[in-house]
Amino acid sequence: MQFHVDDKYLEITGFRAVKFADAETFLKANRQGPKQNSDTQFFDADLIATHQHLYFSALYALQAFKNKTNIAKTLAMEIMLYASAQRQIQRAIQRLGIKPQTTNMAAIIVSKDPTEIAGLLKSIEACVGSAAEDNVLEMSQAKEEKICIAFQITDAELDSVITGTKREAVVDLVIERAALLATQL
Repeated sequence: MQFHVDDKYLEITGFRAVKFADAETFLKANRQGPKQNSDTQFFDADLIATHQHLYFSALYALQAFKNKTNIAKTLAMEIMLYASAQRQIQRAIQRLGIKPQTTNMAAIIVSKDPTEIAGLLKSIEACVGSAAEDNVLEMSQAKEEKICIAFQITDAELDSVITGTKREAVVDLVIERAALLATQL
């Protein structure tokens, strides 16, 4: 899914059944190269509460850079902080970062140039051996449970905010936690 925000384009997608033995090598390979005006971040898709989760995390991160209230030095890492609702980089990576056992991966690419995004997507697809699939970001019962555990969402909290489905409430609570990151000291 591609979005346009101010002068930037956001590509949010997922990859199913990714195959890479060393997550660190993968990250380094996909953060180097001819990317002059782009930022790319990868997540464990099993802990991403739909594309909305990453979309709002990117918006909050862009706003933080605009207001010079960012925590991280790079936009990619700032997005990771907001998506994980953590102020510490190490904790953010532990919560949502990709690991060698990750099989479903989410990615966000932010760039001023949509053609650069297309090239980066092809590069990522070649590296992970899988085509981009937006439906990897959709919620399932198993994913909902993992997200509730990772973000410490209790049944009582869900009951107090539920207006639609439980899945919608989980998504809303995760996005709320991301938004609250800016208010934490």
